[in-house]
Amino acid sequence: MLSIIVPAYNEQEVLDQFYARVTVVLQTAAPDYELIFVNDGSRDGTLQLLERLSESDPRVVVIDLSRNFGKEIAVSAGIDFSRGDAVIIIDADLQDPPELIPELLKQWNSGFDNVYARRISRDGESVIKKTTSYLFYRFIRRMTNIDIPADTGDFRLLSRRAVDSLKQLPERNRFMKGLYAWIGYSSVAVEYRRDPRYAGETKWNYWKLWNFALEGITSFTEVPLKVASYVGVAVAFAAFCYGVYIIINTILYGNPVAGYPSLIVTILFLGGVQLIFIGVLGEYLARAFSESKRRPLYFVNKVIRK
Repeated sequence: MLSIIVPAYNEQEVLDQFYARVTVVLQTAAPDYELIFVNDGSRDGTLQLLERLSESDPRVVVIDLSRNFGKEIAVSAGIDFSRGDAVIIIDADLQDPPELIPELLKQWNSGFDNVYARRISRDGESVIKKTTSYLFYRFIRRMTNIDIPADTGDFRLLSRRAVDSLKQLPERNRFMKGLYAWIGYSSVAVEYRRDPRYAGETKWNYWKLWNFALEGITSFTEVPLKVASYVGVAVAFAAFCYGVYIIINTILYGNPVAGYPSLIVTILFLGGVQLIFIGVLGEYLARAFSESKRRPLYFVNKVIRK
């Protein structure tokens, strides 16, 4: 049995087309399947459309979350409710083509537990988004000891043992792309060209992407904390050397200038460095605080399963 997990947030404009394309593929590639839509607190007609699909097709399962928890949590909810021997995660916007599913299944049947789709192009996206995405994935790979594949999103196939491993990870701040890599197991890439969004608007703006990047960095590396320590030592050493220089220079030659500009520059520089790294410490502390509360990842409003 194959489980398809589809997180959906305000996707009423594209769901009919997505359903039509994915069912055509699955009827040939894997007739025994369940199509799990996770409604992540949509405010449009997404839920009503999904309810209609579930009435006409018993293979459609609808998980209606109590509010918008975010895509990472919606994917986790779908994983919790999946029953298949393999699980495929795919977005509803049709940027990730369902027609690639047979190739994912082929690699799974060859023995791979994590078959991820790697983008060789990102049609329909701005140059800024392409550039920042390119830099982020390479930056985080250098900062962590986990091999997080570059140019790879959530579109992938996971074996049952990989899914069961993910369900054991308790953290609340979830960077799923890192978790997929952290569990290990055999993996392989399937390359594809990412299409433009079929309809509707993207739910990701640059502010959300920035926070997403922070989530990934702080979830899988302590490098920023180490950098804070190293820079702090370097700045303190430089300040000490400068102080020694000022004392010796004053003893030998005197100092008729009041030194106000150099004093202000030094104070501003040291203060700025301190504020930056207090912010870094705050990011980690905020995540530790969130984890310490041990709240459930999500709440389900209702489950529709025939």
